[in-house]
Amino acid sequence: MTASPVAATTVQFNPESRLYIDGQLRESSTGETADNINPATEELLGTCTDGSADDMDAAIAAARRAFDTTDWSTNHEFRQRCLMQLHDALQEEKEDMRAELIAEVGATVGMTFIAQLEWPLADAVRWPAQHISEFAWERMLDEDAKMGVPYNRMVVKEPMGVVGAITPWNFPFEIISNKMGQVLATGNTMVLKPAIETPWSALRWGRIIAEKTDIPPGVVNIVPASNNDIAQRLVTDPRVDMISFTGSTAVGKLIQRLSADSMKRNMLELGGKSAYLVLDDADMNIALPGCLGALMHSGQGCALATRMLVPRSHYDQAVEVASATFGALTVGDPADPNTFCGPLVSAKQRERVLGYIEIAKADGGRITAGGGVPEGLDRGYFVAPTVVADVEPDHTIFQEEVFGPVLSITPYDGGDDGAVEMANNSTYGLAGAIMGSDDRAMAVARRIRTGSLMVNSGMFYGADAPFGGYKMSGIGRQNGVEGFEQHLQTKTIGYPK
Repeated sequence: MTASPVAATTVQFNPESRLYIDGQLRESSTGETADNINPATEELLGTCTDGSADDMDAAIAAARRAFDTTDWSTNHEFRQRCLMQLHDALQEEKEDMRAELIAEVGATVGMTFIAQLEWPLADAVRWPAQHISEFAWERMLDEDAKMGVPYNRMVVKEPMGVVGAITPWNFPFEIISNKMGQVLATGNTMVLKPAIETPWSALRWGRIIAEKTDIPPGVVNIVPASNNDIAQRLVTDPRVDMISFTGSTAVGKLIQRLSADSMKRNMLELGGKSAYLVLDDADMNIALPGCLGALMHSGQGCALATRMLVPRSHYDQAVEVASATFGALTVGDPADPNTFCGPLVSAKQRERVLGYIEIAKADGGRITAGGGVPEGLDRGYFVAPTVVADVEPDHTIFQEEVFGPVLSITPYDGGDDGAVEMANNSTYGLAGAIMGSDDRAMAVARRIRTGSLMVNSGMFYGADAPFGGYKMSGIGRQNGVEGFEQHLQTKTIGYPK
């Protein structure tokens, strides 16, 4: 491992720090603020307003009024024009957003050119905006004549209403953009509660909407809050019709319970413990080093393949290659283009990851790379890229999501049947990767109980691709036609000929 020394922040930011409620950028009703900390330096970047219960109530009321009293939900052409304005305005501020993501999220420069920024920037708002013109908002069923009276029948798709969107800190722009594009394109209004750890990436949306689009007041409201009880108001308030949440399975379960009384629809994109599955006929020179995908954004991604499963005959080779690969990577300053692994988002997250490494050792895992805080990085929330070998399926690190730069390696027996059984030995089912000959890898992919898969490095990502999980990885899908319909109600009407 090579350490990249972290310099003090020199970028001059022009962040948005105010709430956005009912078309107005303003401070919290209490005047409270929250600190925005650079995770690579532990320095104060600045502050943002910290929303109150009254702010959340005002945001919900504004979203309800905008849905109930304006034509936002029915005017397809207007929505499409507003969303294309938003798409264009986001492109204009790309470099400012990149600098904020590096500073407050700890995203490396390289990550901002893929999933942290440029991939979603290209189509997360544009694709659903264009799909407004392509979607079958109404369709006719066959004529019928039950009880001797002929009549027509029609199926109509209508927006849900008010959507409460709750987003995490790991990929703030990516997740917000994919929620906002689909929520708004389908005619809903929304209240966004972003993570307080990465506020500027969310609050910028409010200023862009206010200054550069014709999106009416109340259609979008943005309220960061450090108090989780304030976010829970979205989940329990009967004026909110749907919750769209990305985050941990534990919080997803809580949302299910809290929203039950008001029968809200829930779209829950939750945790993962995805397998990096190597078949015995894979090209090992390509497949084994490919395990470094587990380190994207320092392992802080729910879809990352952090369980490496290899045939027993290739196990020693896999441990050797993975350990050498992880040990050769540069860790440190996310603003340095040569850095592969930046910091974790907070001291709390670093301690969580280090705790999992200790649990892995106690369970019998063998640390072959990393295993602690990198030498030479005495400030910032860094954990060295870590490989844990000799991991068994009943070990904690095999079953639980670590959310850090930690890869476990486990051998399997029994050919493809054994590989499938091992991969499916998880309460999660979000994503995964398979390396092997094309036909065999595709056959195995169809047997893995997970929502998205990469076969021989084929990418599934895109605004047109539904994303979500099986089992404890969630309910519903975000993006694609399936995600579009996730935000719609279905009405069937029979009427005389």
